[in-house]
Amino acid sequence: MIRTVLNLSIVIMCCVTIPAWSQSIPLSVQKIEPVNVKLEDVSYKGKKALRIMASGEGETIAIIKNQNFESGIIELDVAGTTLPNAGEGARGFIGLAFRVRNTDSIRYECFYIRPTNGRAEDQLRRNHSVQYISHPKYTWFKLREENPGAYESYADMVIGEWTHLKIEVKDDKARLYVNGASQPCLIVQDLKSGKSSGAIALWVGPGTDGYFSNLQIGSLK
Repeated sequence: MIRTVLNLSIVIMCCVTIPAWSQSIPLSVQKIEPVNVKLEDVSYKGKKALRIMASGEGETIAIIKNQNFESGIIELDVAGTTLPNAGEGARGFIGLAFRVRNTDSIRYECFYIRPTNGRAEDQLRRNHSVQYISHPKYTWFKLREENPGAYESYADMVIGEWTHLKIEVKDDKARLYVNGASQPCLIVQDLKSGKSSGAIALWVGPGTDGYFSNLQIGSLK
């Protein structure tokens, strides 16, 4: 009888799966640690949003307080446009940094988009619509120079409009999905920081007027 109960317990345990979970992370000025950025709670194109603009030199990110991330799924809506005084090379750079470590210097992994490239008439610009970087060593320029096309790709997007980003991270690998696509537009098989953990941060580049909404963090299925 005891053996039968034990065997039944083992069968039940083997059949039970741990359900996936997700958590909505409110975005507001009070919950963010700004690094060379100006923050503002706003409403943008029908959504409650956090507006972020660069306000100084160096890294321009907004670190979300009390969050530690190693592996899982991050989803959010972003809208990037260019500021009136932005330089000619501005593209509305906007994205998300993860595994952020802010000790003696800021280090992180990041996926970001270049909204003005999404529907450009220049095909080469279109090929540079989405980008992976690993700060501070692996800049977009270094990655493009050493491995052309390996860490950037194309995805359809419109400047100033909401774009949905989904990032899947596991150990030293990550995938980026844009606007609900079933397939990733960019796959990174060798995250430069390896398997690590750290904070999550909202990221903007030079000359960007950025908006962020609907941040969610969840487990891998």
